[in-house]
Amino acid sequence: MELFKQSTMTERLNVLKRHVQPFKERAAQHDEEASFPVENIETLKNIGYTALTVPARYGGKEISLLELVKAQEIIGKSDGSTALSIGWHMGIVQNLGEQKSWPEDVYASFCREVLEDGALLNNTATEPATGSPTRGGKPETTAVHENGQWKISGRKTFATMAPVLDYFVVSATLEKDESVANFLIPGNSSGLAVEETWDSIAMRGTGSHDLVLDQVRVPDNHLVTYLTPGDKPAAGWLLHIPACYAGIAEAAKDYAVSFAKEYSPNSIDGTISDLPNVRQKIGEMELLSKQNKHFLYSVASTWDESSYAERQLMKPELGAVKYSVVNQAVNIVDTAMRIAGARSLSQQNPLQRYYRDVRAGLHNPPMDDMTIMQLASELINKEET
Repeated sequence: MELFKQSTMTERLNVLKRHVQPFKERAAQHDEEASFPVENIETLKNIGYTALTVPARYGGKEISLLELVKAQEIIGKSDGSTALSIGWHMGIVQNLGEQKSWPEDVYASFCREVLEDGALLNNTATEPATGSPTRGGKPETTAVHENGQWKISGRKTFATMAPVLDYFVVSATLEKDESVANFLIPGNSSGLAVEETWDSIAMRGTGSHDLVLDQVRVPDNHLVTYLTPGDKPAAGWLLHIPACYAGIAEAAKDYAVSFAKEYSPNSIDGTISDLPNVRQKIGEMELLSKQNKHFLYSVASTWDESSYAERQLMKPELGAVKYSVVNQAVNIVDTAMRIAGARSLSQQNPLQRYYRDVRAGLHNPPMDDMTIMQLASELINKEET
């Protein structure tokens, strides 16, 4: 728990940088094999990273959103799959601590397991028939109350980090009244199975397999939240997503700059970093990178300093951060590949992995079209009042 011995954000981030460096060395192998980076997750657990967002009232560090996004960017720079995977756990734990939406005894017990045993969880809401839960589809997974327990059956897709999760938060439709609720389900439950279906060409190391539930039984109090349709609370914790992709873009930028400073074809004196057209591209990457950092860090800081009511007004801005950072991260990686040329498409070159991985961000929530519509609605409604 080395991170818990550090007293400042800067100290914790420096320790994290040191420990995640080996992630970069293993990333290509995990990508090629589509294997889950268990050793990376174990490292993060051992240094106490996975407990940083546990509330202080339960013994955690209760780090700020700003620190979370900076940390996730650091991990993403070493390995995007690891960053996205652990980011879900980190953000959900932080959000639950802020919202206090679970029964207190259940959340307190879970937090103890995070601190003492390194327990991990993730939400599993997406289903083959419903697509992204942000679109409002109703779960086909069902929950039946029987003999003082809940019996849950269904299939979930994109269960990121499935190979190492201790708990799955599963959304299901209650047969008795067609309402929807989240259930906390231990990973070792009878009737629960992970089906290894993850065959994406992007984020291959996230282990985002299918979760199959066949009459899985959990106690009454493991119905942790009722999900009401309509407007959802603002979700600052989802900034872990753009932070991850900003980190991937930083890795691509650094590779391209190093390549430009070293590559010297015999057609020129010096290296290609002296060429105006290459310098133009390097400057363009750095401009987008600075814009990403300022937008991401500024909004995260605003969240940290705002009241609950003020945070509920930040939804369009939070969506805009994800939209802007991810799309600009895609542009940074594309520009890096233009600098490196055709060799960027070599299987041995990390740029081709960064290119595949960074595009996955376009399909993480919130979706681009929903963000743009939300921004338009905000402006139109403001003009009308």
